[in-house]
Amino acid sequence: MSTSTWIRRSHRWVSMAFTLTVIANFVAMARGGGLPPPWITYAPLLPLALLLFSGLYLFALPYFSRYRSRHSSQRSVGDREAPLA
Repeated sequence: MSTSTWIRRSHRWVSMAFTLTVIANFVAMARGGGLPPPWITYAPLLPLALLLFSGLYLFALPYFSRYRSRHSSQRSVGDREAPLA
């Protein structure tokens, strides 16, 4: 399994964990009784940070692959440009 596939799968699982922590936060606030405990309040921050970094990587991945394919030193015979004259 390639690195980008692993990051894509982990991004999906972390997004589910983030959703669950946000739902738990809303449930704790809806129950009343003052402020929820800090561990519930701050629980979504770790998955959110992981989503930020993995999302930025996944966003930039197509641009990096295009750059690599254009500037590849090993081109096949069919990839050469035809002369203008």
